[in-house]
Amino acid sequence: MTAARARSIYRPPWRIDLDLRPGIDAPLGAGAIGRLVAAALDATGAPAPASIGVILSDDVELARLNAEHMGADGPTDVLSFPLLPPEWFAAAAPDPVVPRPPGTRLHLGDIVVSVERAEEQAVTGHGGQTGDVRWSVADEVRLLVVHGTLHICGWDHADPVEEAAMRALERRLLEEDRASVGRSG
Repeated sequence: MTAARARSIYRPPWRIDLDLRPGIDAPLGAGAIGRLVAAALDATGAPAPASIGVILSDDVELARLNAEHMGADGPTDVLSFPLLPPEWFAAAAPDPVVPRPPGTRLHLGDIVVSVERAEEQAVTGHGGQTGDVRWSVADEVRLLVVHGTLHICGWDHADPVEEAAMRALERRLLEEDRASVGRSG
């Protein structure tokens, strides 16, 4: 069994701590993950400088976390564990005053993605925001990383108005990322 692999990606003012669990192969490069998370943090007005954790895992871990934290059986594709209240992400919110040692970052929370679930959803045509999209595993992970980051920043899809706004922002961020990669590649 391979050991977990971790690295920090710096996209000032953000540090994205990426952790690949043992046996997990990332279908998306660390740079792309960092770029997507940073774009979502920028778009939501997250307090900066800050760090966020992204863990790429499997269905076993997501099922355990889903049961423990959400009271739901079975795996899910992404779980987010925000550490700050949603109002800290509002565009008009003042920078939160959080006592911490100089030179340290505020940690916003952690996202855990099941690469196994992303693969299943992508290849069976159950991916995307609507659950009826067949696309690459990398595209499904891109969506899940953005979706999880938006949850960290207080976005939700509990009612139709919130869901429409969240889905629109996800689409915009993914389209902008695809366009920027096209221009630079």
